[in-house]
Amino acid sequence: MAAAEHARPSRLRSWMLEGLSDMGKGTSQGPYAEPEPPHKGQRWWRVMCLTGVDYFSTLGYQPGIAALAAGLLSPIATIVLVIVTLAGALPVYRRVAEESPHGEGSIAMLERLLSFWQGKLFVLTLLGFAATDFLITITLSAADASTHLVENPHLTGALHGHQMLITLLLIALLGAVFLKGFLEAIGVAVALVGIYLVLNAVVVTEGLWHVITAEHVVTDWTGALTTQHGNVFIMVGLALLVFPKLALGLSGFETGVAVMPHVQGDPDDTEERPTGRIRDTRKLLTTAAVIMSVFLITTSFITTLLIPANDFKAGGPANGRALAYLAHQYLGGGFGTVYDVSTIAILWFAGASAMAGLLNLMPRYLPRYGMAPHWARAVRPMVMVFTLIAFLVTWIFDANVDAQGGAYATGVLVLISSAAIAVTIASRKARQRRWTPAFAVIATVFLYTTVVNVIERPDGVKIGACFITGIILVSLLSRLARSFELRVTSVTLDDMAERFVRDIASRRIRFIANEPGERDAAEYRHKIEQIRADNELPPQEDFVFVEVTVTDPSEFEGCLTVRGEVLHGRYRVLTLESTSIPNALAALVLHVRDRTGCTPHIYFEWTEGNPFANFLRFFLFGQGEVAPVTREVLREAEPDRKRRPRVHVG
Repeated sequence: MAAAEHARPSRLRSWMLEGLSDMGKGTSQGPYAEPEPPHKGQRWWRVMCLTGVDYFSTLGYQPGIAALAAGLLSPIATIVLVIVTLAGALPVYRRVAEESPHGEGSIAMLERLLSFWQGKLFVLTLLGFAATDFLITITLSAADASTHLVENPHLTGALHGHQMLITLLLIALLGAVFLKGFLEAIGVAVALVGIYLVLNAVVVTEGLWHVITAEHVVTDWTGALTTQHGNVFIMVGLALLVFPKLALGLSGFETGVAVMPHVQGDPDDTEERPTGRIRDTRKLLTTAAVIMSVFLITTSFITTLLIPANDFKAGGPANGRALAYLAHQYLGGGFGTVYDVSTIAILWFAGASAMAGLLNLMPRYLPRYGMAPHWARAVRPMVMVFTLIAFLVTWIFDANVDAQGGAYATGVLVLISSAAIAVTIASRKARQRRWTPAFAVIATVFLYTTVVNVIERPDGVKIGACFITGIILVSLLSRLARSFELRVTSVTLDDMAERFVRDIASRRIRFIANEPGERDAAEYRHKIEQIRADNELPPQEDFVFVEVTVTDPSEFEGCLTVRGEVLHGRYRVLTLESTSIPNALAALVLHVRDRTGCTPHIYFEWTEGNPFANFLRFFLFGQGEVAPVTREVLREAEPDRKRRPRVHVG
């Protein structure tokens, strides 16, 4: 009985951490996971439907949000949004597709432009906004799906007042699906997007027919516009000021790049230069943007002209479901219910694609930086974390679609602005410098849009700041907790280094850790004399010096290449480049032990200075109090004291 009770936690732990060793190597589940080779891929239009469940599903709430934000100016402000989409976001992300053809997106472009700790902190900040984007996609989509369910005329009486509960249940169902295992579902996405777009086309056609046949509708709208805003120039000016509130209509570009690895491309594509994949992804982005632009303009037009303004407000029948309102009113309850079911399905699937995006994005960066716990490479623990955060966000916003619009728009706009900046910098460094001024103008427009959105709806930046703060704090604590890991993925010795190891393996293996100075004969002679005196070693003992040069201390792990050289005709020196001196030394002596079967000894001098300050130097810059940290890394890497290399400090 006791044994059975003891086994339960073990089985639960194994289930929770299933696939842990594979995470980060292209085997993470979900539609945004980078596929393992060989990967045949899918036709670009099918992959477009995968990103379309996120992009096109915004039609479920975008017209209502636009009407609330811009009022009678909604169609004009939407036209401004479409111009920004086609002339701004689309060219930017077509370039992003060329620069990051493996689905890394604009964050990876900026990561390549920045290095050291400032680069890592910048990426963590962008990850915070990306988390805002994806998580609010989950909560907002679930909230809007529950709105369509609650406001359905056939179900209003039974479900009224239970929107929060329904939203939480939808999020819980999403989490449960991922805990079980969410496999690639492009076929499902194609069916959902196809049905949803056809139904929307029917609603738009019917709406336009009513606008055309009822002549007073257009005249009433234009008359009201003239009365409220005067001439056309004032209307356009106000639309330019208002359109940042409509930024949800730009939500599909980052996910469009994220699904690139699933695009088939050409048979002769290579991983280094997948020309066909880049070309077809550009087709994907352009086609999706054109389809969405047509629907944005037409849906904004018919909902503004055919739905009374009061019905868009909170509690109104068109709030969060403007097109469903028209479907029920003009096409009957049967068609309206079919439209509601389709909308609920695609909104829920949009949450699924966002969850998959999170599971693909976070393990891509944080574990590589050493800024995530070990279990963050596994799917199920991360699903539980994201689901609990989605519960919290839903509770904070009371499952209200309009209230979450600002946070969603902020995440979308920050990512698009960062992409525009990255493309501007990249074009300036490449041969296409003639495009740099155009990309700079686009970046300025998106920065303006982001600032205006943040000023008018600060909830978004507050939520983003919470995610950023949480990610940075957890990342730094994780990096601190994992500081003493070995952090070296492989060790390679050149021919000279191999000869040194073979020579000293016949005797006792003794290394001297040396911080290189002038590297003259006096430096090495004095070091040997001091080590012999401090450790009472006989003159005939032989030594090999080890010198480590720190490259980028903000990187957490990497390969170790060891080169041997003979200086001044007698001193053998192994030189290494690494992100951390203690971890590199520990990895080297463990590698030598495993290659030779002998236990190496390594000798240090004590470092002067405050121990806490030295630890901070190690944590931030890979240096500091080398001897005790090397010993601690060895202790964690090799629990058996008999097999552990010996550390001597004098």
